[in-house]
Amino acid sequence: MKSFLVGLLLWFAVGATVSRQESSKVHRAAPSSVDAGDYIYISAQGPRSADGVLPSTFAAQARQAFNNLKLVVETAGLTMDHVVYTTVYLTDIRQYAELNRASGEAFGETPPARAVLGVAALPDPPIEINAVAVRNLAERRSISPPGYKSDEPFSPGILTHDRLFISAMPVSAMPNASSGGKPSDDPAAQVDFALDRLKAVVEAAGLNLSNMVFVNPYLTAQLSMRVMNQRYARRFEFGNTPARATIEVSSLPNDAQIEYTGVAVRDLKQRRALRPRNMPPSPTASPCVFAGDTLYCSAKSGFIPGPNEGVYGSTTALQLRQTMRNQMDNLEEADMDFSQVVSTTVYLDNLTDKPAFEEVYAKYFPGMLPAQTTIQQIAPAERSPDEDENYPDLEQVSLIAVRKGPRH
Repeated sequence: MKSFLVGLLLWFAVGATVSRQESSKVHRAAPSSVDAGDYIYISAQGPRSADGVLPSTFAAQARQAFNNLKLVVETAGLTMDHVVYTTVYLTDIRQYAELNRASGEAFGETPPARAVLGVAALPDPPIEINAVAVRNLAERRSISPPGYKSDEPFSPGILTHDRLFISAMPVSAMPNASSGGKPSDDPAAQVDFALDRLKAVVEAAGLNLSNMVFVNPYLTAQLSMRVMNQRYARRFEFGNTPARATIEVSSLPNDAQIEYTGVAVRDLKQRRALRPRNMPPSPTASPCVFAGDTLYCSAKSGFIPGPNEGVYGSTTALQLRQTMRNQMDNLEEADMDFSQVVSTTVYLDNLTDKPAFEEVYAKYFPGMLPAQTTIQQIAPAERSPDEDENYPDLEQVSLIAVRKGPRH
């Protein structure tokens, strides 16, 4: 009886492991993790205990979310020392200090790289955590740039045998000597300062920005997207930029307006950018970039490229079909398909659309779904078409695929 109860708790905490054939008959929920060989991709873990109870305080909720993450990691045969990167989503960024306390308890002397984002809504608030873990610890080590000083529980970068995972760096950790520790109020200066911190971590690992395969610019509504793109484009080779998911969020730690995080490949011979023929070269993002056998693809929406381009779908479900068509173009250019996708991040305009989204989304994947994180990062948009009959983006999807194919 005891073993039965333990198994039942494990089912509710991290999801049951079933074969692809069985999964199509039993359920279509995303698995707790996907084994992609060298790396394990872990779906967002929420704050509830195994019996579905939500702890009464945020401190306990954060600890429970990390405990849930730990259970998934250990079920994959690893430990928390194998985690190389986490993204933490908070519905109240004012809980940042309490989050740090829970994170410090969860990880050892070499914590993973990290980003923390304030978002409008989560499927199970107030916290979710997703992660990437490396299977082999042999070359895992922390990277810190010169002058870095911080007692926050994350590493500026984590270097593995083939990749560098880069944290979103707080302003206070790397002071700007010319401005007394903070960038000016000028948006361009803020973008440059954030990019300088990204570059500093990359160079501390013996690499440079040309090694980047994926970048997440996270910014609030207070910072101009146009300015960000102009300053960002100056740092990368036109048409050979990293894949990118540019995400407007509700808030960032320490009142920041922009931060960058990402992944770089150690060997430039393992890096290859690609784009479908219907996508022109871009100064800011490649559709997808290979890091060895791993394909990082930019966030895509229901935008229809080419003549009369725009977003014409009036609902999340309609837009998603075009989004998946756009991602399919990327995968086919790489001679891959949706069966090799190991992880997705889904950004919804309104979480009430999640059931409609999931119904369409699941049809693109044979067997079990990829690891998945779903959030609503900002308040919903006004869903009226403009004068050109274009609608606002109601969803975006970024993905990671592995050529060898996932082992769920």
